[in-house]
Amino acid sequence: MLCRQLLPLACSLGLLTTSLAEPLSRKITVDFFRDVPSRNLKGLATRSDGRLVGGPTLVDWTAPPPADLLWTLEPTPDPAKWLVGTGPNGRIVELTLDFGNASYTARDVAKFDDPQVFAVKRLADGSVLAGTSPNGALCLVRDEKLVARALLPVDSIFDLVLLDGKTALAATGNPARIYRIDLEKFATIGLIADKITDTNILAERGISLFGEVRDRNVRRIAVLSEGRVAAGSAPRGNIYTFPSSGGAPVIVQENRDAEVTDILPGPEGDFYATIVYAASSGESRITPPPGAKPEAPRDNTPPPAQVERFAGRSALVWFPADGYPETLAARASTAFYRLAQHGDLLIMSSGEQGELMGYDRRARLSLTFPGSISAQLNAIAPLDGMPGRFLVLRNNAPGLALLDFSSTAPREAETRRIDLGSPAQLGALRFNRLRHVEPSQLRVDIRTSNGSDEIEGWTPWTPLAVSADDGWRADGLRGRNVKLRFTLAEAAPIPAVTPAGGSPASKPARPTGSRTPPRAQNAVPAEVTTTAPPPRAAGPVLELDRAVLYLLPQNRRPQLQDFRVLTPGFRVIPAAEPPPSPTVSLGRLMEPPKDDDRRSGNFLNSQVVPSPGTQVVVWTVTDPDNDQIVSTFSIRRDGDPDWMDVVASTPGSYAQFDTAHLTDGVYFTRLVASEVAPRPAGDRLSQTFETDDLVIDHTPPEILAADARRTGDTVVVTVSGQDQISLLEEIEVVFNNGVRETVEHPRDGVRDGREETFVLEMPLARVSNATSLEVTLYDAAGQGRTRRLTW
Repeated sequence: MLCRQLLPLACSLGLLTTSLAEPLSRKITVDFFRDVPSRNLKGLATRSDGRLVGGPTLVDWTAPPPADLLWTLEPTPDPAKWLVGTGPNGRIVELTLDFGNASYTARDVAKFDDPQVFAVKRLADGSVLAGTSPNGALCLVRDEKLVARALLPVDSIFDLVLLDGKTALAATGNPARIYRIDLEKFATIGLIADKITDTNILAERGISLFGEVRDRNVRRIAVLSEGRVAAGSAPRGNIYTFPSSGGAPVIVQENRDAEVTDILPGPEGDFYATIVYAASSGESRITPPPGAKPEAPRDNTPPPAQVERFAGRSALVWFPADGYPETLAARASTAFYRLAQHGDLLIMSSGEQGELMGYDRRARLSLTFPGSISAQLNAIAPLDGMPGRFLVLRNNAPGLALLDFSSTAPREAETRRIDLGSPAQLGALRFNRLRHVEPSQLRVDIRTSNGSDEIEGWTPWTPLAVSADDGWRADGLRGRNVKLRFTLAEAAPIPAVTPAGGSPASKPARPTGSRTPPRAQNAVPAEVTTTAPPPRAAGPVLELDRAVLYLLPQNRRPQLQDFRVLTPGFRVIPAAEPPPSPTVSLGRLMEPPKDDDRRSGNFLNSQVVPSPGTQVVVWTVTDPDNDQIVSTFSIRRDGDPDWMDVVASTPGSYAQFDTAHLTDGVYFTRLVASEVAPRPAGDRLSQTFETDDLVIDHTPPEILAADARRTGDTVVVTVSGQDQISLLEEIEVVFNNGVRETVEHPRDGVRDGREETFVLEMPLARVSNATSLEVTLYDAAGQGRTRRLTW
C-alpha cells in the first residue's frame, strides 16, 4: 500500500514549477539589414552589420513597355540610346532615354522568327549581332536589315562577347557549347533557313567550335584580362575556364542544381560570378504564367509585382587568378541576375521581389539597395559619362529604372512589420550611435497595429520626438505589431559608399591556402575596369547603428497549468536549497533562462515519509509575462459559508497541512494567484481558480460481509464493504503462514463505488499450512478496517 501511494506522489511533485520574475519591460532590436526590405529604401542602404547607411536612389521610369519580356541591355555610342533584346515577339528595340522626365521612347530595330532574343551585341561598325531561342539562330543586322542568319545545331544562344573587332564568341544551350564567329566571313553568308549540323559547313560560314562542357547550357561567358575565357553553366552551375585558343575546359568550381547568371572579369586574371541555386531557370521565373495579367495601376503608380516567394538562394563568388574561390556574399530567397561595379562596390541586380543588392569589397560587408516595384531586375549597366548612374532593366512589370549614387533626393527607410510578441505599450527608440548625422536631421515615425495584415488595420504615422536623453518617443502608443520609418532631411549630397581607390590592404586578400608564392598571397582583386570610378567622396559616410525599441508588454493574468490533491497520509520534507554559485558562466549571462531553470530549486529532491493525517496539495501556476507570483490556498466544507486559508501569499507551489482537526466531508478548494513586486501595486493582477474538491475522511470503511472457504484445491476469500464518503480501493489479505496478496479489481469489474465486493482465489498449495488470515478493506482516503477469518 505504501509503495503504491508513493508513486503518484512522486510523479506529482515532478510537475512543481515556480515563475522567476524577469524585468517587466523588454526591448526589440531593429536590425536594418534584416528588417528593412529593398523596396522600402530610398536614398539609403542597409548593411549586413545591421546598420543603415547612405545609399543610392532607384527611380522606376514610367513609359509604355517596349515588350512583355526584356532580356538584355546593350549600349550604343550615344549614352541616351540603348538596344534591348525582347520577347515573346522576337524583337530588338532601341530605347531613347529622357532623363528630364524619367521616361523613354522605343522603336523597333529588328524582328526575328524566334520568339526570344536573349543576346545582343553591337559591333564597331554599327551592325548588331543577336542570338535567339528556341531555334538557336545567330543573326547579323546592318542598317536595321537582317543580312546574315545561321541556325546553329543548338536550341538557344544565351550570351555573346567580342574577342576583337573581327571575332566573337557565342554561348549556347542544349548542347552546351561555345562557338567562335569570324564576323567578316559570317556577314557574307546571307540568310540560311535550315539548321546547320555539319561542322565543315559551319566553318565555311565562319563558325567554329571553341569549346563545350558536359552540361545542358553555357549561360554566361567573359574574356579575362590575360586572354582566358570564363564560362558558367546550368543546370549544374559549374564554373569553367578555357584557354584563349579554345579547347578542353578546366572546372574552377563544381556545383549542382544551380545557374551561373553573370561573370564580371577583373584586370589581374580574377573574376566574380553570381550563382543561383534553384531548380528553375531565370527565364522561367521571369516569364509570367499563361493568362497572367498585371494588376491595373492606381493613382498612376503601379503596385509592386506579387510573385511567389523564391525558394532558392544565391551567392557572389570571387575567383582569384591562381587561388581558391571565395564566397563573398550569399542571400536566401533572392536570385542574383547581373553584376556591375561602382568604386569598391559590386552591385547585383536581383529578384524575385525587386531587390537590388551590393557588396562592399573594402568593408567586406553585404548591402541592400533600394528596390523596384517590378519583380525582377535582370540587367544593369553603367551610363557612359555619368559616374554613379546605372540603367536597370525590369521585368514583371517590364520597363527601365535609374540607379543614382549621386542623388540629393530625400532619404527614407521603412521597416517591414515587426512582431512584438504580444500587445505592448511602446517606450523610447534609441540608437547606439549616429555617425555623421545630427539627431535634428533625422525624423522617426511609427505606426502600430494589433493584427498581422501588412496593409489593413494600421494607425496613422505618428512622429517620435527627440527627448533630452537622446531617445525618440511618443506618448500613448500601443500595439502588437509596429512599423518604423526613418527620414533624413534633404541636404547636401551624402556619400553613399566608401571613397573609390584606397590602399591595397583595404581590399579582400586571397583565401588562406592559396597555392601561390608568399608575395602573391597578398594579391587583391583590383578595380574592375568596365566602369569608370566615381569621384572621390567629399566626406564621411552616414551610419545609423541598429536601433533598440523599448516596450512594456501587456500584463496578463496568471494561469493555472496543473493542480493535484495527493494521496493523504504522507508528508514532504523539503530539501535544503543549495547555496548560490559564487561564479556565473558566460553562457548563463548570454542565454535567456530556460523553462527548466524555473523549477523550484532543490524541491524535487525532497523526502516523502508516511504521516497519518497529513495532506499535500501541489499546483503549477505560470504567468505569461514572467511576473513574480504568490498563491493563497483555501478550503471550505460543503455547506459552510467561510473560507479557511491553509497557506497565504506563498511563493511556493504546494500546501501541506494536518487534517486531524477537520470534520469528515467534502471540501471545496480555491487557489488565488496574485502578482507582486516588481510589478507596481496599481498594475498587479490576480486570478482566482476553483480547484478540485478535497475529501477528508477519518472513518474507516465498513465490512458488510467477509468469508473464507475451501473449494476443491482453492481457498476463496470474499469481502463486501462500504464507505460513507470515499470510494473503496482494495483489500489486503495476509495468511498466517506469511503469504500476502492484494486485490484491487472488484467482482463487478469496475472500481467505481463506495460499496464494492472483492474476491481472492488462492491455490491451496500456497496456504496449505495456514489456519487463518487477516483481511483489510481500504478506502481511497487510506483508511482501513481489518477482520480475521478462518476456514
